[in-house]
Amino acid sequence: MAPPPPPPPIIWLCLWALIISPAVSLTCSSQKFKKNEVYPNCLDLPSLSSYLHFSYDSANTTLSIAFVAAPPKSGGWIAWAINPKATGMAGSQSLVAYKNSSTGTAQVHTYDVASYGSIVPKDLSFEVWDKTVESTSDGSLAIFAKIKVPADLATSGKINQVWQVGPSVGDDGTLAKHDFASANLQAKGTLDLKSGQSATGSGGNDKLKKKNIHGILNAVSWGILFPLGAMIARYIRTFESADPAWFYLHASCQVSAYAIGVAGWGTGLKLGSESPGITYSAHRNIGIALFVLATVQIFALFIRPKKDHKYRFYWNIYHHSFGYAIIVLGIVNVFKGFSILSPEHKWRTAYMIVIIALGGISLLLEAITWVVVLKRKSKKSTKPYDGYNNGN
Repeated sequence: MAPPPPPPPIIWLCLWALIISPAVSLTCSSQKFKKNEVYPNCLDLPSLSSYLHFSYDSANTTLSIAFVAAPPKSGGWIAWAINPKATGMAGSQSLVAYKNSSTGTAQVHTYDVASYGSIVPKDLSFEVWDKTVESTSDGSLAIFAKIKVPADLATSGKINQVWQVGPSVGDDGTLAKHDFASANLQAKGTLDLKSGQSATGSGGNDKLKKKNIHGILNAVSWGILFPLGAMIARYIRTFESADPAWFYLHASCQVSAYAIGVAGWGTGLKLGSESPGITYSAHRNIGIALFVLATVQIFALFIRPKKDHKYRFYWNIYHHSFGYAIIVLGIVNVFKGFSILSPEHKWRTAYMIVIIALGGISLLLEAITWVVVLKRKSKKSTKPYDGYNNGN
């Protein structure tokens, strides 16, 4: 038996994915502040990796908040706001924090967002005091403030909250426009002051549910099942007793991965059609490439020559090349999807653990299969010749 081909790229991809993936941030329940402020309620907000700590005194309708987020760039800004009359940014009363470009010190100001075209530093329509800001070790900013909740909002016990991050601040305090990606557009919801819970609008929940389905389907198919199927073909077939079981396992795994991947690809197309003006070019293009490569790869099952066929060598090259390309692009696109969807960090961590585990298993099996192959070759080379010699 010929030695196995060079090690598959999944081992190196595991290390590479670990390097490029951002460090896991703390959740709100484990965040600590420099002055040891403690709040009875904390929320991991559903977008922009933001967090809200708060307490509400219903007796004097005072809301104390600590809002934590990271600006997208050095010198960028973060904002948390209450919109007394609507659910979006327009009409909101905002607390905005950023680092002064000349002194490098963090500062917080109030902004009246009368409309998307009018965002100016201005006193808010309700009383705000004890405004402070601090920088955290991971580059985030934390806004602290106490707010007198307007009477009508205090009666209902619910407020419309909006949060946002932006790239830069002008010398005159002008805020540069934030991105209009999905995560930015979803940065709003209803905060229940009495129960301590937050909810987004039903439309946002429906779209977020579709995005989660899209992400799960694609992570399972392109990011896990395809690499697993490649490992089955590479390592299990080394053991003669596993033939032809390894082939059926490999084919079943890859066909299942393709079916789930096509479903995930279809949900991505649907999400794209429902989100005009929002385009993730790299993620979309890689997804299209994966669909094409995987479709061609599936046809390999039907045109697979026999082992002794003269074209089997070329089929192997085509099959292995397309397979490794799918593994590389699949893992890359899963991480791009994480960056777009911005789920809780535990999901990115869980996927990284799975990939690293597959890489570790691949490394172990690589050593085992090489030992098996070398022993088999050694036995063949020392076996006495039992053929005919000179016709005797």
